[in-house]
Amino acid sequence: MNLDEYTKEKLWNLLVETVHAFNMYPSHKAYTRDTVLPSKPDISAMELSALLGMPLGEAIVILDELVEGKKASVSTT
Repeated sequence: MNLDEYTKEKLWNLLVETVHAFNMYPSHKAYTRDTVLPSKPDISAMELSALLGMPLGEAIVILDELVEGKKASVSTT
C-alpha cells in the first residue's frame, strides 16, 4: 500500500493526531528530513520504522508530511 492509499482512509486524521502527540515525533521527523531522506530519498515507511525503532504509523505520517511538503514546494516554484 502506498502513502496515498493510507491518507484516503477514514482513520487517517486520527492517526496523524496520535502521532503528533508522541514525544519523539519532532525529533524523528527532523532526523528523517535532515539525515535519512538526503541519503535515501526513496526509503519506505517499513524501512524508516525499523531504522529509527518507531511505530509504522509514525513513519507513515512523517514520510507523508515530508514528501507532500516537498511536492508542494516544488509545485509552487
